[in-house]
Amino acid sequence: MAFSISPSYPYTTSLSRDTIKKVKKITTFSLLQRPPPICKKDFTSQLGRRESSNFRVFASVTNTDVSVNESVEKVQLVKGDTWSIHKFGGTCVGSSQRLSNVADIIVKDDSERKLVVVSAMSKVTDMMYDLIYKAQSQDESYESALDAVLEKHKSTALDLLEGDDLASFLSKLHHDINNLKAMLRAIYIAGHATESFSDFVVGHGELWSAHILSAVIRKNGVECSWMDTRSVLVVTPAGSNQVDPDYVASEERLEKWFSENPSKTIVATGFIASTPQNIPTTLKRDGSDFSAAIMGALFRARQVTIWTDVDGVYSADPRKVSEAVILQTLSYQEAWEMSYFGANVLHPRTIIPVMRYDIPIVIRNIFNLSAPGTMICRPPPDETENGVILESLVKGFATIDNLALVNVEGTGMAGVPGTASAIFAAVKDVGANVVMISQASSEHSVCFAVPEKEVKAVAEALESRFRQALDAGRLSQVAIIPNCSILAAVGQKMASTPGVSATLFNALAKANINVRAIAQGCSEYNITVVLKREDCVRALRAVHSRFYLSRTTIAMGIIGPGLIGATLLDQLRDQVAVLKEKFNIDLRVMGITGSRTMLLSDMGIDLSRWREVQKEKGEKADMEKFVQHVRGNHFIPNTVLVDCTADSNVATHYYDWLRRGIHVITPNKKANSGPLDQYLKLRALQRKSYTHYFYEATVGAGLPIITTLKGLLETGDKILRVEGIFSGTLSYIFNNFKGTRSFSEVVREAKEAGYTEPDPRDDLSGTDVARKMCLGLARTLQVIILARECGLELELSDISVKSLVPEPLQASASAEEFMQKLPQFDPDMTKERQAAADAEEVLRYVGVVDVVNQKGAVELRRYKKDHPFAQLSGSDNIIAFTTERYNKQPLIVRGPGAGAEVTAGGVFSDILRLASYLGAPS
Repeated sequence: MAFSISPSYPYTTSLSRDTIKKVKKITTFSLLQRPPPICKKDFTSQLGRRESSNFRVFASVTNTDVSVNESVEKVQLVKGDTWSIHKFGGTCVGSSQRLSNVADIIVKDDSERKLVVVSAMSKVTDMMYDLIYKAQSQDESYESALDAVLEKHKSTALDLLEGDDLASFLSKLHHDINNLKAMLRAIYIAGHATESFSDFVVGHGELWSAHILSAVIRKNGVECSWMDTRSVLVVTPAGSNQVDPDYVASEERLEKWFSENPSKTIVATGFIASTPQNIPTTLKRDGSDFSAAIMGALFRARQVTIWTDVDGVYSADPRKVSEAVILQTLSYQEAWEMSYFGANVLHPRTIIPVMRYDIPIVIRNIFNLSAPGTMICRPPPDETENGVILESLVKGFATIDNLALVNVEGTGMAGVPGTASAIFAAVKDVGANVVMISQASSEHSVCFAVPEKEVKAVAEALESRFRQALDAGRLSQVAIIPNCSILAAVGQKMASTPGVSATLFNALAKANINVRAIAQGCSEYNITVVLKREDCVRALRAVHSRFYLSRTTIAMGIIGPGLIGATLLDQLRDQVAVLKEKFNIDLRVMGITGSRTMLLSDMGIDLSRWREVQKEKGEKADMEKFVQHVRGNHFIPNTVLVDCTADSNVATHYYDWLRRGIHVITPNKKANSGPLDQYLKLRALQRKSYTHYFYEATVGAGLPIITTLKGLLETGDKILRVEGIFSGTLSYIFNNFKGTRSFSEVVREAKEAGYTEPDPRDDLSGTDVARKMCLGLARTLQVIILARECGLELELSDISVKSLVPEPLQASASAEEFMQKLPQFDPDMTKERQAAADAEEVLRYVGVVDVVNQKGAVELRRYKKDHPFAQLSGSDNIIAFTTERYNKQPLIVRGPGAGAEVTAGGVFSDILRLASYLGAPS
């Protein structure tokens, strides 16, 4: 007699179990599935479901005890999109309340069928391993430790369960504890535990948590069974502390288990399995995640959700990069790469089972159910807007610390087959793990990274293996470079996209980070670099910022909180929030130092009250300590020192700072107007490195004089003459030296307004103008070319300067004494002014660089009232560039050239220019 059953649920109930036992033959069934869905960003919505498997059961019954009118019940497992898999780690089930929360999530899941994989309660696996360690160490405290395990689970059960479920669990718990006592006693006597004994012991945590959770779910009104996965999952050892699932055997056991324990909600143990010989074992590291992935494949589930304590997968370790973002999606390959390189995603082997059936994995936070998490799946087509890819080419960055580089080098390696094989055979023999390999095409050397704790054994093995080659000189050395870290950039869209590597290495170079070794596979899913360990975090932040995943962050040290420095700090205070929000630039003032006191901060000084904090917490000024503090913050990749002083001693430090990879910005004129050889040495250093030296505010305060000169030179123009009123101070003085006002009165007014240097003689002597005139020809990298083309090698002493300081006052002991005596010489200046007025002219103190005649001068000149120089007002500067292009009509730059606000603004502009060079979006 034959029966044909076509159920729409995973099992039917038309016959009794006694009748089922009389069925002699059951045929297998076939799955009919639609193609799997691709990954979508809105993965909280329903994915396209696979069709439930349609099947028929054919049974032949020959036993005469069965009536022909009886129907046969045979429970069959339906696979496909109706199943969703959840995995909860130890933290998620770590207490009674958390177990209750998990049960609530499962009950509210509207999936038609659910399988829940659970780990042991938090810390229990460690407690179980500790039991084994104590027992084999013959430490009798294992007994009290086992009592603690009993008490933990007993109290949890008493909190959550009641009635038959409580009695059933406590009975099983005590039975298991008694068995464990006997086994641990045997281990104690033998002083040794086999691997299978250990696996049996540690797997009990999962058994107990699964039993409790299934009972809590039933208590909430949902029928639920629990599965000891040792009766279902079959694995075989694969070496290196890993196992391989036997999917064929596991599927057979799963169908048998399900036929005997049909349920739409199942709680299964993670981490544990059995060998083909039915010996208990574990899935090793990250075994519960692996269990969930295997179950997802066995059930052909719609989705596997891994519940954890983070909102998803971050673009970088948030402990190292505070601006790291949650990634909405990752491809299987991207997750695989990031996992391998240390990112807290999944173990790479967890991804293998679900990749086979294109089953998405979602990482979610059990403590933040509103967060959608990260979906790991087959990548969707490129999402674009107006042809522009919206998503970053690099998905994320990961690091591995505590590595050492091994470099095997020698001319005898080139073209010799088997050298690499011999190297890595020796490494394998000592059981070391090779993390990364790099070899130049010349075959002159092979370098590879291994964990630092294994490098000594590796080095000894290689020196022993290649002793003859080393002695003969075919190999020159086996070199060890300790204290290394790996930084990996991962992104599937990097493949065949030009410029990604260039951007990565450019970001590292601009952060002054040296790369020790490089590796990239032909798949181009990752680019791996080896760095000094001390540079790793700075490197991570630098590349993360460069790919627009976070702000461009710059650590700043302000030297000289005087008039200009204090004004700059106030400007930063008012603008820093806007720069963060709108321009993705994070400027953090890590230190402020004057000549006597300094203020340091690890996270950034509160600029709204820096004056008060400096008085309260300021310490004795120490320039080296100050620089080391600002530079030493490994969490910020870029450092700039802003010198707002007029101190020549501070300027002597620029070369050393630039050499150490610290950018320098300054309105201080002393460095650029000092000895020519020192200046050229400073510029040569900058040319060889990625450090920047900006000094726009040294000439004309905030006017773009340096920038204009650079533009003329870089576009191939030839400078013939530069003439102008370069000093805002002297512009102010001579613009206001009119009518009946005395010269000394105007000088005092300028000093009180902050236009002059602390000692006005620096302005009136023409020294300040002379400095600026030299500086004007010595702009950026073109200065050496310009000087050679023009034949000008000007020192400050080469410029003819007419001083406005009366000769008797040049030796005044102080600025105060000078100001007191200056009125005595007012008649001389009044006479000069009157002579100019009689000729319908005005006095102007100008600087001139005559490139054609190879000379420079600073002097008091008279100009007709219709000349541009005669029409200035206030402290405006004016500069005229006469070039081959601008010959008949000079190029004029005019505007405010003095005052704390505009000077500080010029410095601020240089800071933002630096941020742009370092990768901030423009």
